[in-house]
Amino acid sequence: MFKEFREFAMRGNVVDMAVGIIIGAAFGTIVQSLVNDVIMPPIGLVLGNVDFSNLFVVLKQGVPPGPYAALVEAKEAGAVTINYGAFVNTVISFLIVAFAVFLLIRSINKLKRKEEEAPEAPPEPPKEEQLLTEIRDLLKQK
Repeated sequence: MFKEFREFAMRGNVVDMAVGIIIGAAFGTIVQSLVNDVIMPPIGLVLGNVDFSNLFVVLKQGVPPGPYAALVEAKEAGAVTINYGAFVNTVISFLIVAFAVFLLIRSINKLKRKEEEAPEAPPEPPKEEQLLTEIRDLLKQK
């Protein structure tokens, strides 16, 4: 059973998939940082110094009751909140990742189409057939 598992785990597809998952997770972290640290601050500045990560609605007050200046304060007080600012950040992250995957798949499809369009050279006939063709041509000349 261990031998079977080792053979399964060492197949090329499984290893490729593992590498893809690891790279995908790292890419997701990079995109999250891009959204939270690069894209959203200028958008928040344009909209009047809005910090999207601190946009929330209090459903139930905590102890002590609000208003809470930041999401961290609301969570510390035990308030129940809907964190729509974090949701906006997540949606933007998803859109960036989806667009990157789209570009990757589009590139792969273009390469496949080029391979399909490239005409294949006809295979060289076997030696016997070549000899017979030469004999036929010689006989036609006589």
